[in-house]
Amino acid sequence: MSLTQTSERARRRDYRIPLGILLFSVALAAPFIGSRYVVHALIIALVFMLPAHGLNLLVGYTGLLSLAQAAFFGIGAYTAGLLAIGYGTPFYVNAVVAGLAAGAVALPLGVPALRLRSTSFVMCTLGFVIIGQAIAKNWISVTRGDMGLSGIPKPYFELGPLSFTVGGTTGFYYLALAIGILATLAVFAVVRSPAGRNMVAIRENETLAESLGVPTWHYKLIVFMLSAVFAGVGGSLYAHYLTVVSPLTFQMYYSTTMLIIVLGGGAGMISGTIFGSLLFVGLTEALRITPELRMIAYGLCLLVLVFWFKQGFAPVINRVWNAIGGAK
Repeated sequence: MSLTQTSERARRRDYRIPLGILLFSVALAAPFIGSRYVVHALIIALVFMLPAHGLNLLVGYTGLLSLAQAAFFGIGAYTAGLLAIGYGTPFYVNAVVAGLAAGAVALPLGVPALRLRSTSFVMCTLGFVIIGQAIAKNWISVTRGDMGLSGIPKPYFELGPLSFTVGGTTGFYYLALAIGILATLAVFAVVRSPAGRNMVAIRENETLAESLGVPTWHYKLIVFMLSAVFAGVGGSLYAHYLTVVSPLTFQMYYSTTMLIIVLGGGAGMISGTIFGSLLFVGLTEALRITPELRMIAYGLCLLVLVFWFKQGFAPVINRVWNAIGGAK
């Protein structure tokens, strides 16, 4: 082998595996590296990454712009809170039931909504958030109205003879990290499956996909429900972390935040959702102690996004990742 070939091979060496191990190690060591407040910011980012993953399936892979994630996020939070307070059920039961409840509510809402097109569908999903907040405020016998649910216990696990409670910021961080990794792997499995390819086909040209035999409406309904399940699980994590749920959980701010995560990170890219959650939620949450700097940093991120990264930050991340892998 010539010197030139050896040099070229060295330049193409794949460094992605060691870098991935390094990033994973940093994620595991975060509670011991950063302050308690930084860990809190990371937890909030991981919580919002779950509904953002679901929204990315809907917006990024299927091409349906929805503002309803806050409604399903709130349903999941209230479901988990009511189960934990009223029945003392373990966390994993609350999380599963919260996700299923959000998905079940999405079914009757999605049947008429998905027959609408473009802006009509967007406005309809916005209405779900408004209705959800109104129900949370006025169904006082269940939701306690504006007082909300308080005293939600920390995550409790019961595995045969073994039972324990996840307490403290560090313990909850590892729980949120584990759920975030599982959610990311689930999304990866979906988008790499034949169903994922059909979702992309619907996004690119729904009429052509339908002419090729893809049941487009059924796919859209399933993805709409699946996105709600992710939001519901995220809501359960949110409820157990803050131990308080109120009608503000349904606020439109949460829907727009999830949408900014997806569009800003890079719609249709898993790496974009992860990066967007850390940037648009984790960073702004970490800067909450300095409100003026926080809003300036948030505004600058949006300006940079609009003018220089119109497809989000994920394409740049992927190019860097491929370069580290030795791709030309």
